[in-house]
Amino acid sequence: MFNLFDAFVSRPPPKAAPGLVSRPIIGNQPHGGLNFGGLLAHNQYVVWLILLGSIFLGLALGKIGATVLRRIAGRMGQRKWSISGRLIADLAGPANLILITGGLWVGLAQVRLDNTDARIFINKFLLLLTSIALFWYVFKLMALAEVLLLRVAPSRSTFDRQLAVIVRKTLRIFVVVIAALFIVQNVFDRDVASWLAGLGIVGLAISLAAQDSLKNVIGSLTILLDRPFQLGQWITYHDYNGTVEEIGFRSTKLRTFDGHLVNIPNSNIVNEPVENVAVRPCIRRVLNLTVTYDTSPDKIDEAVRMVRDILESPEFYDPVHHANNENPPRVYFTDFNADNLNIVVYYYFAPTDYWQYLDYSHRFNLAVMRAFDKARIDFSFPTRTVFLASDPRRPLHPRLTIDANGRTHANGHRAPDGAAQPQDAALFAGAGHAGFGDGQANGHSAADSLN
Repeated sequence: MFNLFDAFVSRPPPKAAPGLVSRPIIGNQPHGGLNFGGLLAHNQYVVWLILLGSIFLGLALGKIGATVLRRIAGRMGQRKWSISGRLIADLAGPANLILITGGLWVGLAQVRLDNTDARIFINKFLLLLTSIALFWYVFKLMALAEVLLLRVAPSRSTFDRQLAVIVRKTLRIFVVVIAALFIVQNVFDRDVASWLAGLGIVGLAISLAAQDSLKNVIGSLTILLDRPFQLGQWITYHDYNGTVEEIGFRSTKLRTFDGHLVNIPNSNIVNEPVENVAVRPCIRRVLNLTVTYDTSPDKIDEAVRMVRDILESPEFYDPVHHANNENPPRVYFTDFNADNLNIVVYYYFAPTDYWQYLDYSHRFNLAVMRAFDKARIDFSFPTRTVFLASDPRRPLHPRLTIDANGRTHANGHRAPDGAAQPQDAALFAGAGHAGFGDGQANGHSAADSLN
């Protein structure tokens, strides 16, 4: 079982002189505990009262000192002395521990200990508390690095704040490592050099096994230096579309618009394309307005003119005619599609707030619908025109043909107005059971098919 005394004191206790009986007060007891009987026999009650009073005084002074330091820091903050106030505010906790340690040192110094190892144990313990207090203060001071970096940053953007946070965390990790090495070497009397030599071999094996993690760390540094995006910006990576929530050492956290949190390794972001949607100067829209084929050329020209007038109206002018926009709105009649005539509308909206863009598009669409409805211009939709043989306005005259194998085929075509086709009648007369399905004879008579 781990013995705290043995951890502090590494050398064996001194041997008693010949003919004398050693009475250890603390140390190598049969059960590893304190010899309270020996302590009470070698120290008067006044010594114990001084010890208790010193501990109580240290606690009281520590509490009072921490309170006074925090109040001083608060007043400095009101005077906008942020760095000085931070230096004093961070000192409150460590100063409290230092005063408590001082009370213990004063009280324990009055206790008579015949065993040298006991005194070493107490001194090491007090050194441990003092070291923790000092490194605690240095650990808290690393937050000033974040403040100083933000002061010298050219623009205090969200990305600069994230960089400052990462630097602060790195410095604090470094302080913790140094504190651990210092305590191990000076408090526990262990050889740190041999430990570091062993850790070098272990570190080599770990680095070979953790290449991906090292790539991600290097990727995070690359992101911080290259700045392809910032916190809160909208980016697109592969099929993921959302805002950057955090940039860490291993991964970047992306909050999608569905609310899902996606962790993307930094090495992948560095080596693959990332689309930063947030830095676009404007939002481009391409709108196709399709009208029916029976729309006259004059109506097409009127439709184009109406859309242009809407975009030039006071209600819709500013967002698409901003100073950074080198491309004004454009409206043209462009295509003859299979089932409609196409009018294309281009405009570039600013600012790049997506919800403002949707509101603008909503109002613009309603304005176009009202204008087209008033001008009696119909929007098209996918249609198919079917001509029936029984329609007197569009008569169909089937033509029967016989191929080399003697099979009869029927092909329909529209006859010119007033044109007679006697050859068709002759073919009908001798057709017999010609059919109309896919052009093959199917057992129905031509006369039945014409009815």
